[in-house]
Parts: sequence; structure tokens; C-alpha cells
Amino acid sequence: MTTALIPADRMTDWRRLKALVLDTVSSPITKRVYNMALDEFFAWFAEEPRPGFNKAIVNAWRTELEKRGIGPISINIRLTAVRKLAVEAADNGLVAPEVASAISRVKGISARGVRTGNWLSLQQAQALLNAPDSITKKGVRDRAMLAVLIGCGLRRSEVASMTMRHIQLRDNRWCIVDLVGKHGRIRTVPVPTWVKTAVDQWTALAWINVGHVFRTVSRGDQVSGEGMTEKTVYHILRGYATTVGIPTLAPHDLRRTCAKLCRAAGGELEQIQMLLGHASVQTTERYLGTKQDLAHAPNDGIKLRLSI
Repeated sequence: MTTALIPADRMTDWRRLKALVLDTVSSPITKRVYNMALDEFFAWFAEEPRPGFNKAIVNAWRTELEKRGIGPISINIRLTAVRKLAVEAADNGLVAPEVASAISRVKGISARGVRTGNWLSLQQAQALLNAPDSITKKGVRDRAMLAVLIGCGLRRSEVASMTMRHIQLRDNRWCIVDLVGKHGRIRTVPVPTWVKTAVDQWTALAWINVGHVFRTVSRGDQVSGEGMTEKTVYHILRGYATTVGIPTLAPHDLRRTCAKLCRAAGGELEQIQMLLGHASVQTTERYLGTKQDLAHAPNDGIKLRLSI
């Protein structure tokens, strides 16, 4: 008889199932997201006695995520991870097939409209870049990190995983090469001079020439460790965002800001798409907060005429 419970003495089995879920996806970013989603679910489940792992519990989890103010897309990603967990649990005899089937029918959250997101103006971006204390190692590191987020449009996971080997010369300019992004897509990101200067100042100060570019800095302002997590990148940004009066700013908002500032500077939509590594130009358009302008169509500017 299979069970729908996740008792403490069976958590090892469920952790093993989590590994099986992670093996079903190839993208490193998706693996990290699913890993965090399932750890979050396990932690919530263990907070108090619950009747078992079933459809009612997963619906309760969805309600809890809504109460936390998490957006529809993020909630649906978390639910997808839990549904995959249910499939693996059924395949390994930890829950009945009908329980897993019921969990798979838990509905996600419908997104109403298009989330606009946050963009910084050029002045706001400059204020954020100036926020770190450039006298300390931590401040120099943080300024370099913010420069990469704003100037190169990297995701926080990409910033955390960036190594010195990624920084190379291409066509006589510095680039971040062979960067593995979402869904395993590989791209090369050109690095503006001011961003390269900020990174060089940090790596020289921290004596970094191999391994991860960004490392943890202790309270004594000493560089330690071999890298940092994407969660650390998030918390560093939120601290400076609060300082400059934009407490809700998230790392992905700087990715949108990069796109917006590129477009304002005359960047072509196709080039911005490649810079960010988007598979679809429609995604880039959403980042820019723009839509097709039929009243002032760009092809109206083609100066041809029919001969009479």
C-alpha cells in the first residue's frame, strides 16, 4: 500500500526524488529554480503536521504562495516542480498513481495582462552605480557587480557563475564569451569600457586572476571563498536599491534597464535581443515596454514611389 505522507523518517527518499526531478531538465538555471522551489516546498510542509502529499496540500501551497505576494509566473514554476515531484513519487511507489494524477491537475495562476516590471532612468541607474563605497573592497566589488548587471544585462545566476575565463577579447573588444543562459543557450556579451574598468578595479584589488569573478567579502573587508550564490547577488542589490529609494528593485529589473537604455541610445532591436540571449524578439519587446506602433510605422519612412 503506497502512502501520500512525507514523514520525517522518509525525507531521505523525498530528497532523492528531488534529484530525479532535477535530472529531468538540462538547463542549469532551471535546475537551480526547481531545486529552490522544492526546498521551499519541503520547508513549508515541515512547518506543521499535515495530512499528506496530495492535491489538497498542493492547493494549500499555491494559496500560501499567493499570500506571500509572489507573481503568477513564479508561482506556476514552483507548482510545475511539485507536479514533477508527484510523478517521480508515483513512479517510485511513495504515492498512489491516482494521487499523483490529482496533483498534476492542480491549476496554475492565470496572469492577467502583461507585467510591466521596473526600469531605471539613466539618472537612477547612475545613482545606483554610485551607491557602493568605492574605498572598501566590498564597495569596489559591489560597484563592479552592479556595472555588469546594468551594462551587460546579465541574469543574477550568470553574474554568480561568471569566471575570469569568460572575459576575453573578441573583434578587438572585451566580451563575456560562451555564457550559458536560460535553456542552455550560449551567447557572447560585449562589455562596455566602463564596465570592464569596474571589473578590473575589483579583480586587481582582490588579486583574482582565475576562478569566479565575484567572491564573498567578510565583515573585516577581506575576500574569502571561491564564489557567491545568486541569492547573495539579490540581497546585495536590494540593499543598494533601498539606499537610492527604490526598495522593490530586483536583479531582473536591471536586465530590463539595460535593454531600455540600449534602445534609447539607438541600439537595434535585433542586437539587443542577442545581447540578452532571448529566443524571441517578442520577449525583448516586453523588456522594452514597447508595442507595435501602427500609426507611425517604420516602413512609412521608405522613400519609394510608383511611377505613373
